[in-house]
Amino acid sequence: MIALRQLALQRGTQPLFEEAELTLHHGHKAGIVGPNGAGKSSLFKLLLGELTPDRGQVELSGGQRIAHMAQEIEALDRSITDYVLDGDVELRATQAALEAARESGAATHEAELHGRLEALDGYSAPARAAQLLVGLGFTQAQLDQPLAAFSGGWRMRVNLARTLFMPSDLLLLDEPTNHLDLDALLWLEQWLTRYPGTLLLISHDRDFLDAVCDHIVHFDRRRLVLYRGNYSAFERSRAEKLSQQQAEAAKQQARREEIERFVARFRAKATKARQAQSRLKMLERMETIAVAHVDSPFHFTLPAADKTSHPLLVLDRAQLGYGAPLLSDVKLTLLPGQRIGLLGPNGAGKSTLIKSLTGELPLLGGKRVAGEHLAIGYFAQHQLEGLDLSATPFMHVQRLSPSESDQSIRNFLGGFGFRGDDVFAEVRNFSGGEKARLALALVAWHKPNLLLLDEPTNHLDLQMREALTEALAAFGGTVIVVSHDRHLLRATVDEFWCVADGTVAPFDGDLDDYRAWLKARLDGERREARAGKSADGEPTLDRKAARRVAAERREKLRPLKRERDRVERDMGQVGDELAAVEERLGDAALYTDSARKDELTVLLARQGELKSRLNSLEQAWLEAEEALERSEVDLMDNA
Repeated sequence: MIALRQLALQRGTQPLFEEAELTLHHGHKAGIVGPNGAGKSSLFKLLLGELTPDRGQVELSGGQRIAHMAQEIEALDRSITDYVLDGDVELRATQAALEAARESGAATHEAELHGRLEALDGYSAPARAAQLLVGLGFTQAQLDQPLAAFSGGWRMRVNLARTLFMPSDLLLLDEPTNHLDLDALLWLEQWLTRYPGTLLLISHDRDFLDAVCDHIVHFDRRRLVLYRGNYSAFERSRAEKLSQQQAEAAKQQARREEIERFVARFRAKATKARQAQSRLKMLERMETIAVAHVDSPFHFTLPAADKTSHPLLVLDRAQLGYGAPLLSDVKLTLLPGQRIGLLGPNGAGKSTLIKSLTGELPLLGGKRVAGEHLAIGYFAQHQLEGLDLSATPFMHVQRLSPSESDQSIRNFLGGFGFRGDDVFAEVRNFSGGEKARLALALVAWHKPNLLLLDEPTNHLDLQMREALTEALAAFGGTVIVVSHDRHLLRATVDEFWCVADGTVAPFDGDLDDYRAWLKARLDGERREARAGKSADGEPTLDRKAARRVAAERREKLRPLKRERDRVERDMGQVGDELAAVEERLGDAALYTDSARKDELTVLLARQGELKSRLNSLEQAWLEAEEALERSEVDLMDNA
């Protein structure tokens, strides 16, 4: 069990916790949410004993083994498999002791150590470490390569595998999905749902939180509030709570004004002075209910170029790659208004395609034909490294448009969360999220008509992700996006292209179909591996078979989707009729004209019937949606 009692903590001049209370029981999987800087990472440091609270207590039940992913990792010459195995300190100590016993010839001690190794599941350890690494996107050929051979993002995947490998009762994960693609994220999601211990997870991916978590811990005005259910349930509960809070605050303000008027009227009258003083004390005792401020601080638009071309961009029989083609015979035409999400296994060439579209990566063959008015806005993680660390957000924008007024630049940057003195702060002091916001702002400032986004949500918190999602949904140009944020993909793209097996082709299905396709592909690879086939042999997945799996899945879900859609249509019709009735009830004459009394009675009765009908339909819709979700999960598990 984890218990925080009357916890207070201040970092520098910033108070993070005040009288915070939290209790989590064994087996809970809790998502930790709240704005950047609220104290989420400090909570982990408190649990790890790296910070001491100013007041209060942090209690952990005895004997808890804690696994926590470090945020930095050295470029070691050790193989990535050995690095993962090193995460189990007791296993490594037992292996070393066994080796020493063999060398010394201590047969009795050697037998004891073999038993100890068996108890630690040590004989399967290399296979378990390899399984974690492959699940996170590494190939079998890479498992013996040194850690130093990989880039920073891939080292973080190794670090994540090491953390998952550690024996633990409590697992603390701080943004584990930042360096993952969609395939690795889906694998991690399944692994964490099976994890038997207690999980505390900091993440800004709402779909990931929905799939993994059964509780949400919300940082709310230096308190910790625990909600049952996943992130979507938290959003609903919080919305209801805030609505009630707003109503209560309004009632309290009205009561406060009433008391103040009484005091103002009667304070000077001797006969009423005692009552006035009593009311003043009541006013002082009244607990102030803070009016809820749920609006995100981020509101921005992505303006599109005034002119466009038809088509915007064409690739004809293009060969894409570095030295040797990774993608061959690519034929695609981008038209104004298209909204495309790129799917495909890790390393298949999604980022290569994006870079080739920008022109940053020259074609190895074929043609790239740009429209006359093509204006590209390109965002990728490496652009954060290209920011001028000594410059400010204001200077970055001003360099692009020297004649633009200071106020218009400040107004523009305000939508991306740079307000007041923040616009003049040096980039070198920015967090990863702040740098990502600035890079997105610079893309938006150019007013593109083709947006190419490669993992734009890395380092962004939930509020900024939502603002980006809304801005992309309203963008008038063409969008191509690679992202592991499924909420963003569902809300902003209309079609998917799959990059796999050296080709780029339209994908017939949605994200759930892609998940089934991916599982079928991995199952095919495993069957081939068991049959002793080479990984360099024939393609491991029959595309027709994969499409057939997806089609069968959609057919099984079709009746449930039809029922949900029917209820949804009925809700719309009843809602429209209710709105029309309430509009007629808004006629003031209806209540003063005695000749219309019967009409008023009929309308009020109809209003009550429609409200009751709408409530029933909403409940039916929730049940239909839950049935659909359960069936989708069952089909995934049985696929």
